[in-house]
Amino acid sequence: MPVTTTISGVQYSGIWSLAGQANAKALTTWPEQPAPKLYAWGNNSSGQLGLSNTTNYSSPKQVGSLTAWSFLGKVYGDQSASIKTDGTLWLWGSNAQGALGLGNTTNYSSPKQVGSLTNWADIGIGNNGSIAVKTDGTLWAWGRNLYGGLGLGNTTNYSSPKQVGALTNWSRISVGNLFTLAKKTDGTIWSWGINQYGQLGLGNTTYYSSPKQVGSLTNWSSVAAAVYHSLAVKTDGTLWSWGLNTSGQLGLGNITNYSSPKQIGALTAWLTISGGYNFSVAVKTDGTFWSWGRNNHGQLGLNNTTDYSSPKQVGSLTNWSIVSAGEASVSSIKTDGAFWSWGRNHLGQLGRGNTTSYSSPKQVGSLTTWLKVAGGNYAPVAILTI
Repeated sequence: MPVTTTISGVQYSGIWSLAGQANAKALTTWPEQPAPKLYAWGNNSSGQLGLSNTTNYSSPKQVGSLTAWSFLGKVYGDQSASIKTDGTLWLWGSNAQGALGLGNTTNYSSPKQVGSLTNWADIGIGNNGSIAVKTDGTLWAWGRNLYGGLGLGNTTNYSSPKQVGALTNWSRISVGNLFTLAKKTDGTIWSWGINQYGQLGLGNTTYYSSPKQVGSLTNWSSVAAAVYHSLAVKTDGTLWSWGLNTSGQLGLGNITNYSSPKQIGALTAWLTISGGYNFSVAVKTDGTFWSWGRNNHGQLGLNNTTDYSSPKQVGSLTNWSIVSAGEASVSSIKTDGAFWSWGRNHLGQLGRGNTTSYSSPKQVGSLTTWLKVAGGNYAPVAILTI
């Protein structure tokens, strides 16, 4: 019998995977043998595709021969990050300020294991600083620490993982440009790092080098740190945003910055969120796709290049499942397992075998065994089962 797993409420039989933005990485597996393979494409200036070279590719390429990849972290830099099914953590690409956590600052163009531990659960990289959560609920950071982005109470760079505090109730993290959003198991959200536009949601523009709680609510479900703004969904399905709003990326019908969470409309059906460079995308519980904010490269998928300051539905389909925003592009997977992308494509980050930008969703190939996708800086990552 095929292996069956459920992700985001959708069951997949015989497949299991994960991925991300202008480098696209993908995983593949077979029935009864969940051993996802890793693929990559897009920008490769620092070896972030993991292909042992620095050549850009506009279509998917398998990364080595290793299998059992399970999680790919969203990256706002020239690195890539993945966790295997055995809980080991692997990074590669640019190692400026020790972002790869390998105890040095040497770039690597193929995956390198970070230590020997087997209990890593989540990873994100923002502008050369890495944040990760272990299965024991502890929080770890390394790399560039400008403005205290690592949450360690200082501005010292570290080239190997350092524990952030002693708490063991961290659940998920999302890393933006020199700032981090994190959710605890108690439903609270926390933030730290740069805060010039109020992206920390703390009601001010003060920078913080250690975690600070955003309000006092305990009903937050998910968070998404974009480049300069933040998004979050509550357990009641309401959508909230804060931070920079120059292109209407907060979805509030204006271009005013806000330093504390503001609700987007009154709907209670928001499910999946992601943010890029001054734009936002989301999927509702009914499977519809929505976007808003900056649209100079057609990244909103609305077949134009007009900015919108409130959510606009992308087409009329109701089978969107997973979505991830890159710098100015979007990668998404439908419930039928098909992979779609659109927006900026100057480095082949859409995975379509060319460098043509598209302002509406285009299917990548004809396969329908994609499982998950995650965005990055000109390098999407995705998981495929073939």
